[in-house]
Amino acid sequence: MSAHHKINYLEIPSQNLKKTRKFFGEVFGWSFTDYGPDYCCFTNGGIYGGFFKSDLNVTTKKGSVLIVLYSSDLEASQAKVEKHGGRIIKPVFSFPGGRRFHFCDPNGNEYAIWSE
Repeated sequence: MSAHHKINYLEIPSQNLKKTRKFFGEVFGWSFTDYGPDYCCFTNGGIYGGFFKSDLNVTTKKGSVLIVLYSSDLEASQAKVEKHGGRIIKPVFSFPGGRRFHFCDPNGNEYAIWSE
């Protein structure tokens, strides 16, 4: 498959890069490379991306794109999110094709996790 015109990289705001690296490393096993004090990139996330220092955050209420991760064990993923400082903002619900929940990371950015 050609990478031409395919989504290749995501950049996400982070109010606290140290908290971001800790949360996503512990919950999802992502790895990070720092590029100065205001930026880090991540790998092992399914797509490459980075976090940049910002006072802003992203939520669907503000019209942001929703980043949705997949889990083979939704309840275990939810427990891990909560254990490491994530906040559930939409409890598990069903939709055509599966179930999911929405959460905010420690910086207030909204994500979702889904499963069949």
